[in-house]
Amino acid sequence: MILRGAEAVRYFAKPDPARAGLLISGADAMRVALRRAEVVAALIGPTGEADLRLTRLAATDLRRDKAALHDAMTSPGFFPGLRVVLVEDATDGLADLITEALAGWRTGDAQIVVTAGNLTGKSPLKALFDKHPNAFAAALQDDPPSREEIDLDLKKAGLARIDPGGMADLTALAQTLDPGDFRQTLTRIALYKLGDPTFLTSAEVAALAPATIETGVDALIHATAEGHAAEIGPLIRRLEAQGTSPVTICLQTLRHFRSLHIAVCDPGGTQAGLNKARLFGPRRDAAQRQATQWGMRLLEQAATLLVDTDLTLRSASRAPAMAVMERALIRLAMLRR
Repeated sequence: MILRGAEAVRYFAKPDPARAGLLISGADAMRVALRRAEVVAALIGPTGEADLRLTRLAATDLRRDKAALHDAMTSPGFFPGLRVVLVEDATDGLADLITEALAGWRTGDAQIVVTAGNLTGKSPLKALFDKHPNAFAAALQDDPPSREEIDLDLKKAGLARIDPGGMADLTALAQTLDPGDFRQTLTRIALYKLGDPTFLTSAEVAALAPATIETGVDALIHATAEGHAAEIGPLIRRLEAQGTSPVTICLQTLRHFRSLHIAVCDPGGTQAGLNKARLFGPRRDAAQRQATQWGMRLLEQAATLLVDTDLTLRSASRAPAMAVMERALIRLAMLRR
Protein backbone atom coordinates (compact mmCIF):
# COMPACT_ATOMS: atom_id res chain seq x y z
CA MET A 1 0.00 0.00 0.00
CA ILE A 2 1.21 3.50 -0.84
CA LEU A 3 1.65 6.35 1.66
CA ARG A 4 1.60 9.89 0.32
CA GLY A 5 1.95 13.41 1.69
CA ALA A 6 0.42 14.11 5.09
CA GLU A 7 -0.66 10.48 5.43
CA ALA A 8 2.99 9.40 5.22
CA VAL A 9 4.08 12.04 7.74
CA ARG A 10 1.50 10.80 10.25
CA TYR A 11 2.52 7.18 9.71
CA PHE A 12 6.21 7.93 10.22
CA ALA A 13 5.37 9.47 13.59
CA LYS A 14 3.08 6.59 14.63
CA PRO A 15 3.71 3.43 12.56
CA ASP A 16 1.41 0.43 12.86
CA PRO A 17 3.24 -2.33 14.81
CA ALA A 18 0.97 -4.99 13.26
CA ARG A 19 2.29 -4.40 9.73
CA ALA A 20 4.84 -6.67 8.12
CA GLY A 21 7.03 -3.99 6.60
CA LEU A 22 7.70 -0.52 5.29
CA LEU A 23 9.76 0.74 2.33
CA ILE A 24 11.17 4.28 2.51
CA SER A 25 12.78 5.46 -0.72
CA GLY A 26 13.99 8.76 -2.11
CA ALA A 27 16.79 10.57 -3.90
CA ASP A 28 17.81 12.57 -0.80
CA ALA A 29 19.69 10.18 1.50
CA MET A 30 19.35 12.58 4.46
CA ARG A 31 15.55 12.67 4.20
CA VAL A 32 15.40 8.89 3.98
CA ALA A 33 17.75 8.48 6.98
CA LEU A 34 15.74 10.88 9.14
CA ARG A 35 12.45 9.15 8.36
CA ARG A 36 13.98 5.72 8.90
CA ALA A 37 15.30 6.77 12.32
CA GLU A 38 11.91 8.26 13.21
CA VAL A 39 10.01 5.08 12.28
CA VAL A 40 12.42 2.72 14.04
CA ALA A 41 12.36 4.83 17.23
CA ALA A 42 8.55 4.88 17.17
CA LEU A 43 8.37 1.09 16.77
CA ILE A 44 10.92 -0.11 19.33
CA GLY A 45 11.30 2.92 21.60
CA PRO A 46 14.45 4.66 22.86
CA THR A 47 15.89 1.48 24.45
CA GLY A 48 15.04 -0.88 21.59
CA GLU A 49 18.51 -1.03 20.09
CA ALA A 50 20.14 -1.51 23.49
CA ASP A 51 17.67 -4.35 24.15
CA LEU A 52 18.84 -6.06 20.93
CA ARG A 53 15.44 -5.60 19.29
CA LEU A 54 16.95 -3.97 16.20
CA THR A 55 18.86 -5.95 13.59
CA ARG A 56 20.68 -4.02 10.87
CA LEU A 57 21.32 -5.77 7.57
CA ALA A 58 23.25 -4.14 4.73
CA ALA A 59 22.15 -4.97 1.21
CA THR A 60 25.64 -6.28 0.39
CA ASP A 61 25.48 -8.74 3.31
CA LEU A 62 22.10 -10.07 2.17
CA ARG A 63 23.47 -10.89 -1.27
CA ARG A 64 26.09 -13.13 0.36
CA ASP A 65 23.79 -14.64 2.99
CA LYS A 66 20.26 -14.98 1.63
CA ALA A 67 18.95 -16.64 4.81
CA ALA A 68 19.98 -13.72 7.04
CA LEU A 69 16.75 -11.74 6.52
CA HIS A 70 14.45 -14.69 7.28
CA ASP A 71 16.52 -15.67 10.33
CA ALA A 72 16.53 -12.14 11.73
CA MET A 73 12.80 -11.78 11.11
CA THR A 74 11.77 -15.02 12.84
CA SER A 75 14.37 -15.37 15.61
CA PRO A 76 12.94 -14.55 19.06
CA GLY A 77 14.51 -11.66 20.91
CA PHE A 78 16.26 -11.75 24.28
CA PHE A 79 13.92 -9.06 25.64
CA PRO A 80 10.15 -8.66 25.24
CA GLY A 81 8.80 -6.11 22.81
CA LEU A 82 8.45 -5.41 19.12
CA ARG A 83 11.48 -6.18 16.96
CA VAL A 84 12.66 -4.52 13.74
CA VAL A 85 14.90 -5.74 10.95
CA LEU A 86 16.39 -2.82 9.08
CA VAL A 87 17.58 -3.43 5.50
CA GLU A 88 19.56 -0.40 4.32
CA ASP A 89 20.43 0.71 0.78
CA ALA A 90 18.30 -1.97 -0.84
CA THR A 91 18.07 -2.30 -4.63
CA ASP A 92 15.80 -4.14 -7.04
CA GLY A 93 18.17 -7.10 -6.89
CA LEU A 94 16.80 -7.90 -3.43
CA ALA A 95 13.14 -7.81 -4.50
CA ASP A 96 12.78 -11.61 -4.71
CA LEU A 97 14.46 -12.15 -1.35
CA ILE A 98 12.27 -9.56 0.39
CA THR A 99 9.19 -10.97 -1.36
CA GLU A 100 9.88 -14.37 0.21
CA ALA A 101 10.40 -12.80 3.63
CA LEU A 102 7.13 -10.85 3.50
CA ALA A 103 5.28 -13.95 2.27
CA GLY A 104 6.51 -15.89 5.29
CA TRP A 105 5.88 -13.12 7.82
CA ARG A 106 3.65 -14.04 10.76
CA THR A 107 2.32 -12.11 13.74
CA GLY A 108 5.12 -11.89 16.30
CA ASP A 109 7.88 -11.71 13.71
CA ALA A 110 10.09 -8.62 13.43
CA GLN A 111 8.80 -5.83 11.21
CA ILE A 112 10.93 -5.29 8.10
CA VAL A 113 11.93 -1.67 7.41
CA VAL A 114 13.68 -1.20 4.07
CA THR A 115 15.42 1.94 2.83
CA ALA A 116 16.37 2.59 -0.78
CA GLY A 117 17.43 5.35 -3.12
CA ASN A 118 15.27 6.79 -5.85
CA LEU A 119 13.19 3.97 -7.37
CA THR A 120 11.51 4.13 -10.77
CA GLY A 121 7.83 3.44 -11.33
CA LYS A 122 8.67 0.01 -12.75
CA SER A 123 10.92 -0.96 -9.84
CA PRO A 124 10.15 -4.53 -8.63
CA LEU A 125 11.03 -3.53 -5.07
CA LYS A 126 8.66 -0.56 -5.15
CA ALA A 127 5.91 -2.64 -6.79
CA LEU A 128 6.25 -5.29 -4.06
CA PHE A 129 5.49 -2.85 -1.23
CA ASP A 130 2.95 -0.84 -3.26
CA LYS A 131 0.80 -3.92 -3.84
CA HIS A 132 1.38 -5.82 -0.60
CA PRO A 133 -1.76 -5.95 1.59
CA ASN A 134 0.19 -5.77 4.86
CA ALA A 135 3.09 -3.45 4.03
CA PHE A 136 3.52 0.21 3.13
CA ALA A 137 5.68 2.12 0.66
CA ALA A 138 6.58 5.81 0.98
CA ALA A 139 8.56 7.63 -1.72
CA LEU A 140 10.06 10.84 -0.32
CA GLN A 141 10.16 13.87 -2.60
CA ASP A 142 12.63 16.75 -2.41
CA ASP A 143 9.79 19.24 -1.93
CA PRO A 144 9.90 21.78 0.92
CA PRO A 145 8.29 20.43 4.12
CA SER A 146 4.57 20.93 4.58
CA ARG A 147 3.12 22.92 7.48
CA GLU A 148 2.15 19.64 9.16
CA GLU A 149 5.74 18.37 8.96
CA ILE A 150 7.03 21.64 10.40
CA ASP A 151 4.49 21.50 13.24
CA LEU A 152 5.60 17.96 14.10
CA ASP A 153 9.25 19.01 14.12
CA LEU A 154 8.40 21.95 16.39
CA LYS A 155 6.48 19.66 18.74
CA LYS A 156 9.41 17.22 18.94
CA ALA A 157 11.78 20.09 19.70
CA GLY A 158 9.48 21.34 22.46
CA LEU A 159 8.79 24.70 20.80
CA ALA A 160 5.16 25.65 21.50
CA ARG A 161 5.20 29.38 22.22
CA ILE A 162 5.98 31.14 18.94
CA ASP A 163 4.68 34.51 17.79
CA PRO A 164 3.34 34.88 14.20
CA GLY A 165 6.53 36.52 12.91
CA GLY A 166 8.69 33.78 14.39
CA MET A 167 6.44 31.11 12.89
CA ALA A 168 6.64 32.69 9.44
CA ASP A 169 10.43 32.83 9.69
CA LEU A 170 10.70 29.20 10.83
CA THR A 171 8.53 28.16 7.89
CA ALA A 172 10.80 30.06 5.49
CA LEU A 173 13.86 28.57 7.19
CA ALA A 174 12.48 25.04 6.77
CA GLN A 175 12.23 25.65 3.04
CA THR A 176 15.78 26.99 2.88
CA LEU A 177 17.70 24.35 4.85
CA ASP A 178 17.92 20.63 4.28
CA PRO A 179 15.91 18.54 6.81
CA GLY A 180 18.91 17.59 8.96
CA ASP A 181 20.14 21.19 9.31
CA PHE A 182 16.61 22.39 10.07
CA ARG A 183 16.19 19.89 12.91
CA GLN A 184 19.58 20.85 14.33
CA THR A 185 18.53 24.49 14.20
CA LEU A 186 15.29 23.69 16.04
CA THR A 187 17.29 21.85 18.70
CA ARG A 188 19.56 24.87 19.14
CA ILE A 189 16.56 27.22 19.39
CA ALA A 190 14.85 24.90 21.90
CA LEU A 191 17.96 24.90 24.11
CA TYR A 192 18.11 28.69 23.87
CA LYS A 193 14.45 29.00 24.93
CA LEU A 194 14.67 26.35 27.66
CA GLY A 195 12.97 27.77 30.75
CA ASP A 196 12.04 31.00 28.95
CA PRO A 197 8.25 31.55 29.09
CA THR A 198 8.24 34.26 26.42
CA PHE A 199 7.21 33.69 22.80
CA LEU A 200 9.89 32.94 20.22
CA THR A 201 10.31 36.05 18.06
CA SER A 202 11.46 36.72 14.53
CA ALA A 203 14.64 38.41 15.80
CA GLU A 204 15.56 35.33 17.86
CA VAL A 205 15.03 33.02 14.88
CA ALA A 206 17.28 35.20 12.74
CA ALA A 207 19.97 35.31 15.44
CA LEU A 208 20.01 31.52 15.88
CA ALA A 209 19.58 30.49 12.24
CA PRO A 210 22.62 29.34 10.24
CA ALA A 211 24.15 32.02 8.06
CA THR A 212 22.91 31.62 4.49
CA ILE A 213 25.01 34.42 3.06
CA GLU A 214 28.33 36.00 4.00
CA THR A 215 27.84 38.92 6.34
CA GLY A 216 30.09 41.24 4.34
CA VAL A 217 28.37 40.48 1.04
CA ASP A 218 24.99 40.87 2.76
CA ALA A 219 25.95 44.37 3.89
CA LEU A 220 27.10 45.23 0.37
CA ILE A 221 23.85 43.99 -1.17
CA HIS A 222 21.82 45.94 1.40
CA ALA A 223 23.74 49.16 0.68
CA THR A 224 23.14 48.69 -3.06
CA ALA A 225 19.44 47.93 -2.72
CA GLU A 226 18.97 50.90 -0.40
CA GLY A 227 20.71 53.24 -2.84
CA HIS A 228 23.68 54.02 -0.58
CA ALA A 229 26.25 54.40 -3.35
CA ALA A 230 28.89 55.99 -1.08
CA GLU A 231 29.09 52.82 1.06
CA ILE A 232 29.80 50.49 -1.85
CA GLY A 233 33.48 51.36 -2.41
CA PRO A 234 34.68 50.71 1.17
CA LEU A 235 32.66 47.49 1.39
CA ILE A 236 34.10 46.26 -1.92
CA ARG A 237 37.65 46.97 -0.71
CA ARG A 238 37.01 45.01 2.49
CA LEU A 239 35.60 42.01 0.62
CA GLU A 240 38.46 42.11 -1.87
CA ALA A 241 40.93 42.01 1.02
CA GLN A 242 39.10 38.97 2.43
CA GLY A 243 39.48 37.15 -0.87
CA THR A 244 35.82 37.25 -1.94
CA SER A 245 35.55 36.89 -5.71
CA PRO A 246 33.60 39.34 -7.89
CA VAL A 247 31.60 36.46 -9.38
CA THR A 248 30.42 35.45 -5.89
CA ILE A 249 29.30 39.02 -5.19
CA CYS A 250 27.53 39.20 -8.52
CA LEU A 251 25.66 35.91 -8.12
CA GLN A 252 24.51 36.66 -4.57
CA THR A 253 23.38 40.14 -5.56
CA LEU A 254 21.48 38.71 -8.53
CA ARG A 255 19.84 36.14 -6.24
CA HIS A 256 18.68 38.95 -3.93
CA PHE A 257 17.19 41.04 -6.72
CA ARG A 258 15.47 38.00 -8.20
CA SER A 259 13.94 37.36 -4.79
CA LEU A 260 12.62 40.92 -4.75
CA HIS A 261 11.20 40.40 -8.23
CA ILE A 262 9.44 37.20 -7.11
CA ALA A 263 7.91 39.12 -4.19
CA VAL A 264 6.67 41.97 -6.39
CA CYS A 265 5.18 39.70 -9.05
CA ASP A 266 3.48 37.18 -6.76
CA PRO A 267 -0.32 37.21 -7.26
CA GLY A 268 -0.77 36.50 -3.56
CA GLY A 269 0.97 39.73 -2.56
CA THR A 270 4.44 40.71 -1.41
CA GLN A 271 4.32 38.64 1.81
CA ALA A 272 3.45 35.47 -0.09
CA GLY A 273 6.23 36.25 -2.56
CA LEU A 274 8.75 36.69 0.24
CA ASN A 275 7.80 33.26 1.60
CA LYS A 276 8.45 31.72 -1.81
CA ALA A 277 11.74 33.62 -2.03
CA ARG A 278 12.71 32.09 1.35
CA LEU A 279 13.59 35.35 3.08
CA PHE A 280 13.18 35.57 6.85
CA GLY A 281 14.02 37.66 9.91
CA PRO A 282 15.31 41.22 9.49
CA ARG A 283 16.13 40.38 5.86
CA ARG A 284 12.40 39.89 5.25
CA ASP A 285 11.57 43.37 6.59
CA ALA A 286 14.29 45.00 4.52
CA ALA A 287 13.29 42.99 1.43
CA GLN A 288 9.65 43.99 1.79
CA ARG A 289 10.63 47.64 1.88
CA GLN A 290 13.05 47.29 -1.02
CA ALA A 291 10.56 45.39 -3.19
CA THR A 292 8.01 48.16 -2.75
CA GLN A 293 10.52 50.92 -3.45
CA TRP A 294 12.06 49.35 -6.53
CA GLY A 295 8.98 48.05 -8.30
CA MET A 296 8.84 45.45 -11.03
CA ARG A 297 10.25 47.56 -13.89
CA LEU A 298 13.39 48.70 -12.04
CA LEU A 299 13.97 45.20 -10.66
CA GLU A 300 13.91 43.79 -14.19
CA GLN A 301 16.48 46.40 -15.24
CA ALA A 302 18.62 45.50 -12.23
CA ALA A 303 18.52 41.79 -13.08
CA THR A 304 19.50 42.53 -16.69
CA LEU A 305 22.44 44.66 -15.55
CA LEU A 306 23.66 41.94 -13.18
CA VAL A 307 23.36 39.19 -15.80
CA ASP A 308 25.40 41.32 -18.23
CA THR A 309 27.98 41.94 -15.50
CA ASP A 310 28.24 38.23 -14.77
CA LEU A 311 28.86 37.52 -18.45
CA THR A 312 31.58 40.18 -18.52
CA LEU A 313 33.26 38.75 -15.42
CA ARG A 314 33.34 35.27 -16.97
CA SER A 315 34.52 36.48 -20.39
CA ALA A 316 38.03 37.10 -21.68
CA SER A 317 37.75 40.81 -20.86
CA ARG A 318 40.93 42.38 -19.48
CA ALA A 319 39.04 44.90 -17.34
CA PRO A 320 39.76 44.57 -13.58
CA ALA A 321 37.01 42.23 -12.38
CA MET A 322 36.38 43.87 -8.99
CA ALA A 323 36.24 47.32 -10.62
CA VAL A 324 33.63 46.01 -13.08
CA MET A 325 31.59 44.68 -10.15
CA GLU A 326 31.91 47.90 -8.19
CA ARG A 327 30.80 49.97 -11.20
CA ALA A 328 27.74 47.74 -11.67
CA LEU A 329 26.71 48.06 -8.02
CA ILE A 330 27.09 51.83 -8.08
CA ARG A 331 24.92 51.95 -11.21
CA LEU A 332 22.30 49.88 -9.38
CA ALA A 333 22.39 52.18 -6.35
CA MET A 334 21.98 55.23 -8.58
CA LEU A 335 19.15 53.49 -10.43
CA ARG A 336 17.38 52.99 -7.11
CA ARG A 337 17.81 56.66 -6.26
